[in-house]
Amino acid sequence: MIIPSSGGELAPIRTTGIGSWPGTDMMDAIKIAFAECPDLPYLPELPARGPYAQLIGRSTAFLAGLAADLQPAGWRLTDTSGRDHRMAISTLRSDLDSLEEHAQGYEGTVKLSVAGPWTMAAIMERPRGDRVLADSGARRDLTQSLAEGTAQLVAELVRRLPDIELLIQLDEPMLPAVLAGTISNASGLSRHRAIEPHEVSSAIIYSRERLAPTPVAVHCCAADPPIELLRLAGVSGVLLDIDQLSDADWDEVGATLEAGPWIGMGALPTDRTPTPNQLGPDQVARRVLKPLRDLGLEPPAASRIVITPSCGLASASRDSAVRALRTLRSAAQIVAEQLAD
Repeated sequence: MIIPSSGGELAPIRTTGIGSWPGTDMMDAIKIAFAECPDLPYLPELPARGPYAQLIGRSTAFLAGLAADLQPAGWRLTDTSGRDHRMAISTLRSDLDSLEEHAQGYEGTVKLSVAGPWTMAAIMERPRGDRVLADSGARRDLTQSLAEGTAQLVAELVRRLPDIELLIQLDEPMLPAVLAGTISNASGLSRHRAIEPHEVSSAIIYSRERLAPTPVAVHCCAADPPIELLRLAGVSGVLLDIDQLSDADWDEVGATLEAGPWIGMGALPTDRTPTPNQLGPDQVARRVLKPLRDLGLEPPAASRIVITPSCGLASASRDSAVRALRTLRSAAQIVAEQLAD
């Protein structure tokens, strides 16, 4: 994704957003994503529109052959689609229409995000109650449905926008908790057992293979992200919140960059909303450069990064969110210059 040029110079460092964005105006959000992240624009998510546009609700629109409904306790798989699921589907279709309208003639990679199978399984309930996570068959069905539906949307977008290359980002904030066995059951009185790493990996591999040749990256902004597991599962990139990383995690970041996948470095904290960009470009650049230098990576491997906010920007004001993306672009220029020296 990011490689040295043929002349030996390093390619520019890319920046992108994670996904969520403030407000309810999708066309405005798309225009900003393409203007402020020109090397890796993305389809924003606008959760302020309602639960059908938030992480899980929006992602139910990607499911193939499964229906869902919003219950008082949260999203549940059902026999027929409820009103909120139908709203999620129609809203996603409208968002894709807006993307097609704006991206006509664009040549390059565009990122599309969806909740990953393990975060979906950890939050959604089965038709008869309790989480999908509790049942191996339900987990398998959900993984296959999500991968199939996403693959269908990818094929449609490629037909509608033949000049773009899609990148699928699976959002997996619950993945460490799934592996650790810390997800509460529906009653809250006990916890679901930890899912074995090989099953977690198999679901990621299944999704990646079903979406091939479209590359798949995984975003995990929680502590203890399973970086090695994701690398061995063959993802093209792993997006992280650098403030959540331990020394051992940084070792895995180094191994991943040396092995070929890219790392999304969430270097601009988003927990300072509504002004997430209190750090300036120089400060963000230092937060990226110091660990890369500590790892002793050669410039070609170190340049295989993408600089991002630590998580989504939905809680920020529109102006603050725009400034955050501009801060990242300026920081990326500083990092590229330092790596080239």
